Amino acid sequence: MTPLLEVRDLRVRFHVEDAAIGAVDGISYAVERGKVLGIVGESGSGKSVSALTVMGLTRAPGVEISGQVLLDGRDLLSLPSEEMRRVRGRDVAMVFQDPLSSLHPFHRVGRQVAEAVRVHQDVSRAAARALAVELLGMVGMPDPARQADSWPHELSGGMRQRAMIAMALANHPRLLIADEATTALDVTVQAQILALLERLRSELGMAIVVITHDLGVVAEMADDVAVMYAGQIVERAPVQKIFAAPEHPYTWGLLRSMPRLDVPRGRELVPIAGRPPSLVHPPRGCRFHPRCPHVRDRHREVVPPLAPVAGDPAHAVACLLEPETRRRLWRERPG
Repeated sequence: MTPLLEVRDLRVRFHVEDAAIGAVDGISYAVERGKVLGIVGESGSGKSVSALTVMGLTRAPGVEISGQVLLDGRDLLSLPSEEMRRVRGRDVAMVFQDPLSSLHPFHRVGRQVAEAVRVHQDVSRAAARALAVELLGMVGMPDPARQADSWPHELSGGMRQRAMIAMALANHPRLLIADEATTALDVTVQAQILALLERLRSELGMAIVVITHDLGVVAEMADDVAVMYAGQIVERAPVQKIFAAPEHPYTWGLLRSMPRLDVPRGRELVPIAGRPPSLVHPPRGCRFHPRCPHVRDRHREVVPPLAPVAGDPAHAVACLLEPETRRRLWRERPG
C-alpha cells in the first residue's frame, strides 16, 4: 500500500547570525492511511520543527530546507506558498502545543472555527457558524452553541484543546498532526483527548502523527513509533516492538525514565545522564555517544546509519553496537 505521507531525507537548517542550527538532519518516515505514527524524544530533538515543515510553516528567509514531503505522491516542499496555503488546513491540519496562545484572544471560539471553514469552503457566514457549532459538539464540548460564543480565556485547557481539534477537523483533512496535544492537561482530560482522537481517527479514517515526549501517549495511540534524538531518527519500529524489544540505548533511557505500575512503588526513576547536544556543533560520530553508558571508541567517529534489524524489516535502528550485544544489554537491564 502506498503511504499517505512519506518524508524522505528531510533536512532543516536555521541560519542565525554566524551559526547554522541543524534542527532536522536527514529524517525519513511514512504514515499509512488510517494509521497513527508517534514521534517521541526530548525537547529540542527536532520533532516539532519536522512537523511544522510538513505544514509549510518553516518557510522563511534564513531557513534551508531539503528532501521531500510526499502527500499522496505530491511533494509539498516544491509547492508555491499560495498552493501550500490551499493544502494547509484542507488536506493536512495541525493541533498545536499551546491552545491558549494558538487561539486569537480577540475573537470568540465559534468565529475562529467558522473562519477555518470559510477559508477552504464557499459557504455563508451562517452556514459556517452552524458547522462550527456542529464541530464543537463532535469533539465533545457540552452545549456547543453557547461555548461557540465564549472567549478563549473563558474555557478550560481541555475545552480549548477541543476547540483547536475542531478547527483542525473543519475541512476533513486526510492527515492530522497533533503536536503535544495533551501537554499541561491533567490526566483525566488527557485521557479524554486521546479517546477523542482515537474515535475521530476511526470514524473519519484520518492518518495521525502524534508528537510527544510522553511514552504513555504513544503506548495508548500509536501503531508505529519513530524515536528522535538531536535532529535524527535513531529508532523506528511498531509500537509493541519499541516497548518489548527496543534496540537503541536512547530508547532504553526514555523507557527507564518513565513511571511504571509493574515495579515497586519506592523505586526511583532513572534519568538519562547529561543533556542533549548543541545542534550548532553536534558531536562527531553517534550523536548520543556523550550520554551513552555503552559507548565504544569507534562510536565517537563513525556515524551509525538507520538500518533494518536482522529478521525484522519493520524495525530499524541507528546503533553501532552488535545486535547480540544490544539484546543482551536490554535483557540484563535493571528492573
